[in-house]
Amino acid sequence: MSGRGVHLDPGQRRDWLRLIRSENVGPRAFRSLINRFGGARAALEALPALARRGGRLIPPHIPSIAEAEAEMEALARLGGRFVALGEPEYPALLREIDDPPPLLAVRGRSDVLLQPTVAIVGSRNASGAGRTMTLRLARGLGAAGWIVASGLARGIDAAAHEASLSTGTIAVIAGGHDRPYPRENEQLLERIASEGAVLSEMPMGWEPRARDFPRRNRIVSGLSLGVVVVEAAERSGSLITARLAAEQGREVFAVPGSPLDPRAGGTNALIKQGAALVTGTEDVLEVLASLRDRPSRLDMEEAADEGMDAPEPSEDARGRVLGLLGPVPMPVDDIVVLSGAGVAEVQVLLLELELAGRLERHVNGTVSLGF
Repeated sequence: MSGRGVHLDPGQRRDWLRLIRSENVGPRAFRSLINRFGGARAALEALPALARRGGRLIPPHIPSIAEAEAEMEALARLGGRFVALGEPEYPALLREIDDPPPLLAVRGRSDVLLQPTVAIVGSRNASGAGRTMTLRLARGLGAAGWIVASGLARGIDAAAHEASLSTGTIAVIAGGHDRPYPRENEQLLERIASEGAVLSEMPMGWEPRARDFPRRNRIVSGLSLGVVVVEAAERSGSLITARLAAEQGREVFAVPGSPLDPRAGGTNALIKQGAALVTGTEDVLEVLASLRDRPSRLDMEEAADEGMDAPEPSEDARGRVLGLLGPVPMPVDDIVVLSGAGVAEVQVLLLELELAGRLERHVNGTVSLGF
């Protein structure tokens, strides 16, 4: 990764889409494959052999060229396009998280993706006071030149989008662009696509499932300098966004509420844990002002599609690494130390296991072996 950024030609963009849509290839595996083989085309050719070495008997599904082109055409019919990690249109802060989407399906204006952003999230079952506070915060942040991001959910998310339409808002959705959720916000979604931007990493036709919402949440927090939680119960999905924001090094803010209102249980707990207390827009602006213009870095470059030489792990190293893995998540650094294998060897072995569908990656760089 030289840091010069990505400049994909149409064929490379199609190959990136085929690679990220391939079975068992997530954002981390995608990055490892690009870094190892120098380009998506070479990585696609290597996938079956890598998965076989990881213990998979049946080759993983790899979308055909026709399938990838059909998805690109379907997105284009909605007025969308695919933006690759590292391209100028890709949100700068999102590049820096551990698992940025290699490709974002984008509808709407490019300029809102390039401006300083703050997220506002909260309860779907929002109170009147929570909605009012959200409107004030979103309008105040928009007036101060900030883009407001959220997840298009009913309640606080929808209020944040509505209040910032005129100044700039980004909606991150958990399904494909042709499968918006919830349906009641479809009209709002179309307005955002016209006046702001809508992002998704999921394929066209994808109906969002429960586990897709935390994936969406990491994008909401990842493209933002800070996350404001307005209302959240103690087991709210908004707390997942706050946790992800903290792990990504973002600022976390919370609006306090009455101890008698269960919708304030999560936000009050965040404040106890160190989140900045918010009673008005200035509380957010004061913290984020010094961070607004900080530089960001590029994370990936698509090289020419020529395979890069990399030594295969020895069978001895393979056995030692496999012997250390089990159902309990384990830090990759510990695997390197305890196995005595080189870092590159361990990374290749983990990649093979992941492509075979046997490895699970968890937060903070831990991995476990599925059975």
